[in-house]
Amino acid sequence: MKRSIVLNLLTLAATATLLATSALAGSVTVKGSDTMVILGQKWAETYMKKNPDAQIQVTGGGSGTGIAALINGTTDVAESSRAMKPTEITSAESKQGGKVKEIPVAIDALSIYVNAANPLTEISLPQARKVYTGVITNFKEIGGPDAPITIYSRENNSGTYVFFKEHVLQNDDFDPTAQTLPGTASVVNAVAKDKNGIGYGGIAYAAGIKALKIKKADDAPAVAGTLESAQSGEYGLARELYFYMFPGKSPAADAFAAWVVSPDGQSVVGDVGYYPLKK
Repeated sequence: MKRSIVLNLLTLAATATLLATSALAGSVTVKGSDTMVILGQKWAETYMKKNPDAQIQVTGGGSGTGIAALINGTTDVAESSRAMKPTEITSAESKQGGKVKEIPVAIDALSIYVNAANPLTEISLPQARKVYTGVITNFKEIGGPDAPITIYSRENNSGTYVFFKEHVLQNDDFDPTAQTLPGTASVVNAVAKDKNGIGYGGIAYAAGIKALKIKKADDAPAVAGTLESAQSGEYGLARELYFYMFPGKSPAADAFAAWVVSPDGQSVVGDVGYYPLKK
């Protein structure tokens, strides 16, 4: 009798281990945000080292591209630097027959960049709005040098573009002179080479350029995009970064997403230059 119980327990333990292992194994596709692609790739690299039977493929293309792929069923996970719109969620659930889950996975201090040689150190959100809508065209109007401003922006399928338009431009149109570039890395590269350039993008990309301190209003204090200010919301352009997926559709994707928000997965976030979720 005791031997039978022991054998049953061993069988159950072996079955549980097999199920857990099979959940970790398998291929997972992650597609979307160019802002998040370096973070997604770092997560994938770290996760696959810990789970050799897992295969995580991460590609960019923009938040809109990832969301479209989720709607069409061609990705397991959509990475997005903006929240999905209600119409997008409805379309995805209608086509795929499941419930979309929104999973905050990290925090970004969206930055406004200038060239490293530019003496400007801060900008208010009202000033940024005027710059990007073409009302302000010279840095001297915002406390900088007497020099014309060259505007760099993102393409309209970018979640960062959508977030910036909503939260900074208040849904006004970008100035027609704004040069549209295909990714945050391209914006950073352009600003790094242009002493009169200004651009925006994720805090993790701010290398070789200067990320300005942000003032929520013209008379508000200037705040740097640090871990503390981003997590507290004191920083005016703090935002969450997301995974969107259909739980239960792919056990391997479920296991990967669960690891990403675990302490182990969150420890990777700072390595890339973004900020972990507030505990």
